[in-house]
Amino acid sequence: MSLIPWLRWTEAPPRLSSRRPAEMVLETLMMELAGQMREAERQQWERSNAVRKVCTGVDYSWLASAPRPTYDLSPGERLQLEDVCAKIHPSYCGPAILRFRQLLAEQEPEVQEVSQLFRSVLQEVLERMKQEEEAHKLTRQWSLRPRGNLALATFKTRARISPFTSDIRTISEDVERDTPPPLRTWSMPEFRAPKED
Repeated sequence: MSLIPWLRWTEAPPRLSSRRPAEMVLETLMMELAGQMREAERQQWERSNAVRKVCTGVDYSWLASAPRPTYDLSPGERLQLEDVCAKIHPSYCGPAILRFRQLLAEQEPEVQEVSQLFRSVLQEVLERMKQEEEAHKLTRQWSLRPRGNLALATFKTRARISPFTSDIRTISEDVERDTPPPLRTWSMPEFRAPKED
């Protein structure tokens, strides 16, 4: 028994695609659009066939099938959609496809409406990308901002710590004048404001 079929050294190792991610996103999204347009066209043909069958009461679809007219995008519309697809970041490609499929399932549009629905989904994704980019930019600005506390800076310049003396004026200063100052514990500092000249 030969082991050569079991060993896979004769096969070329799988290569990573040499295409850029933007090209892959563009191709994926346009393939999804083409597939969904074919599916919408098929469903439209089945609906019209079912209506014809109900109206005439006879089914001749087994006898001869007429070639179905195919709907195709105009070159200008295709270029516009490709331009919008090229702006989509690769991480948003999957969510865009899921949203497109969800809207198709909800609305069941005609073939001519599929490209408009696709364009609206792409616009939603671009808006979401823009919002998340702005939020990320704000987060980055706040994280790169110098971390200085203004309250501490002004506090340091106005008051100095003296562990043994007290020149702080209080509300009940007149009462404290008559009593001798209490002895402070060595571990407790006192705060003294600098004397104004």
